[in-house]
Amino acid sequence: MAVDVVRESAQAGRVVLWEESPRDGAQAKTLMTADFRVRLARAQGEVFGGAGPRHVVFAAGFPAVCREEFEAVRKVAVEAEGSVSVSAVCRGTPGDVRQALAAVRGSTHARIMVIVPASEAMARVMTHTSAEQALTAGAVLVAQARETDGSVAVDVCLADASRADHALVAEHAARMTAAGAGEVVLADTVGDQLPEEAAAMFTHVRRFAGEEAVLASHLHNDLGLALANTLQAVRAGIRVLSASWLGIAECSGMVATEQLLFLLAYHPERTRVLLGDDRAPWWTAPGLSLLPGIARMVATETGAPLGVTTPIVGDGVATISTGTPFVHPRLFEPYDPAELLGIEPRVVLTHLASTRVITAVAARLGHQLDANQARTAADWVKSRAYGQGHAVVDEPDFADYLRGLTVPVARAAR
Repeated sequence: MAVDVVRESAQAGRVVLWEESPRDGAQAKTLMTADFRVRLARAQGEVFGGAGPRHVVFAAGFPAVCREEFEAVRKVAVEAEGSVSVSAVCRGTPGDVRQALAAVRGSTHARIMVIVPASEAMARVMTHTSAEQALTAGAVLVAQARETDGSVAVDVCLADASRADHALVAEHAARMTAAGAGEVVLADTVGDQLPEEAAAMFTHVRRFAGEEAVLASHLHNDLGLALANTLQAVRAGIRVLSASWLGIAECSGMVATEQLLFLLAYHPERTRVLLGDDRAPWWTAPGLSLLPGIARMVATETGAPLGVTTPIVGDGVATISTGTPFVHPRLFEPYDPAELLGIEPRVVLTHLASTRVITAVAARLGHQLDANQARTAADWVKSRAYGQGHAVVDEPDFADYLRGLTVPVARAAR
């Protein structure tokens, strides 16, 4: 049997990200090519250096969708080997499990994840059985998969665990672990949990599933609470955390990889408080400066937008457009974007620009303004913004304006 480095990491108190953008992200009406999935897996593994397989489970896709999807998953398993732990996701049927095993077979640190319904409502729809029958069958599938190929780790995702009987979930998480499951993922499939409800679920299941069960979170964002709920999972002792670049996933998405990773890494003292654990959360500390570049890759590939208000990787990070933040930028920032993310501060001209901002931008463009010119230029910027109907005034347009404003002054000085 191969060593399960993800399970080993979680039991050592290390944080593992379960990356869902290629798989669950497809349900956000996006499609990553096979080549891009390989590129993304390698880039995400690079964030953790040689410890990539211990810190990243990369859900490469759902092989049963079609031949092309199977081949895409297989390509990731072969070509991203050693960068991350590659996982193929499947339904809880013997045929799908065999197909998922075939997609990742032979790859170092290979995994599959079997989706099993946990609530009565989900079991009736997915398997036409009771929840207990579906969960019992899930443990049988785990054992069969492990017997078929002991080199592939087998995980189980308990769909709709948030609305299931938590005592039943805990009982079967223990049974699945005994059958050979690496991790048991508790999913808020419909994104309806409040933070205190997420805390109660993870605390209860973890307590009664026993020490051998390694639990993971998979929390959707339909109420905008995925990040808050994931932090509750962290506080409850969960160390394997599902996320997706830019939050892309079914319906309203799930917790965003870049946000969760940054939050757990940028402030080590705060991380220790969140984890409630003095053990180091990383085998190798993540390279946070890589996050903006990866996010832009994903945005370009999928069409998912990077907005001005997108945390950590958005267009608004490190931008300044008003007076007091211009004079005291760190007063308005929770972290140093240049130091941690490699994003240098950038002054943006908008209708809110003060004369200090106007003067600084003009100087960058090669124009020295006196007080009167700065006020005149500020009036022009504000009128321009309102006239065009959007806030940001393009610097080339401002440069053209400045040439007309400053040339007469330069000539008079001669």
